[in-house]
Amino acid sequence: MKPHAFLGGSNYHWLGWSDEKLLERFRNQRAAQLGTELHELANDLIRLGVRLPDEQKTLSMYVNDAIQYRMESEVTLYYSEWCFGTADTLSFDGTCLRIHDYKSGVTKTDMRQLYIYAALFCLGGANGKLYNPHLITIILRIYQNNDILQEVPDPERILQIMERIGSATDLLTKANAQSR
Repeated sequence: MKPHAFLGGSNYHWLGWSDEKLLERFRNQRAAQLGTELHELANDLIRLGVRLPDEQKTLSMYVNDAIQYRMESEVTLYYSEWCFGTADTLSFDGTCLRIHDYKSGVTKTDMRQLYIYAALFCLGGANGKLYNPHLITIILRIYQNNDILQEVPDPERILQIMERIGSATDLLTKANAQSR
């Protein structure tokens, strides 16, 4: 499949955009592409065990920590056709679950994405084995803007998300069956 042109017919809205909006959309598209390429680079470096210079730069900190904690990159977490995702990096040693996320953009992030990944992991999303979040330690990190945001979530909150994933999946599965 061929990619769509930036000023193509399938995205005709640009006809009404001001020059400022056109340039903003262009910069956003370029930033998204750079983010994708940086994620691919990080994945390759982690997979190959290639450390970056130890400096206070987002990519270096993220890659080096992932290698230090023996994390796997691009880990699929699947619960159902309605709820799944891919953790940037994840490790579990039997007692401690670590999930790290690399953000190349400048937009403020939210830890809830990683809470969902932790819930998916506990629901067996990575290896089919269920885990009680009260019986393991969970460490979540977001790497962005040359900084690290870390949280150790309340296990009860992870349990609530697990329950919501289950109930929402049941609801959508029933609605889908009834719509056929």
